[in-house]
Amino acid sequence: MFACGSARYRSADMVRAMKVPKAVMLDRTLISIVDDDQPYRESMRKLVTLLGYTVETFPSAADFLASLLLTQTDCLIADVHMPRMTGVELHRQLIKLGYAIPTILVTAFPDEAVKNQALKDGVFCCLSKPVDDEELGLCLGTALKRGGPAKENS
Repeated sequence: MFACGSARYRSADMVRAMKVPKAVMLDRTLISIVDDDQPYRESMRKLVTLLGYTVETFPSAADFLASLLLTQTDCLIADVHMPRMTGVELHRQLIKLGYAIPTILVTAFPDEAVKNQALKDGVFCCLSKPVDDEELGLCLGTALKRGGPAKENS
């Protein structure tokens, strides 16, 4: 199943009850979110903040690549379908530039072929919109703990 998320998130109490490794939940851990859909980007920012991370958002892959925060990003969450440069292309560009940032892709249009290729390319997780809050928390925790691509995910 290919999962990616909509603009919903659980209450702070439900998020705190999730089983995210406490060693990973450092307020200085930077998660960058790249999505051209402003309401969704803001929703994800709120959710990831509730999970205990520092968050920065970007409306495009180009904005993220030009950011001074690129080198400080501990994990990237990017939309698969964006104008000019997709999340998949962004991940490939980061690898080409020498940045092995654990990447989580999200999409409202699941495609098994895209998912399988992204995973082969080293993407950590592929999630469908609407993103399951608990699944995202676990994916972030595991990505940050391992610092590299997972063998299996959603």
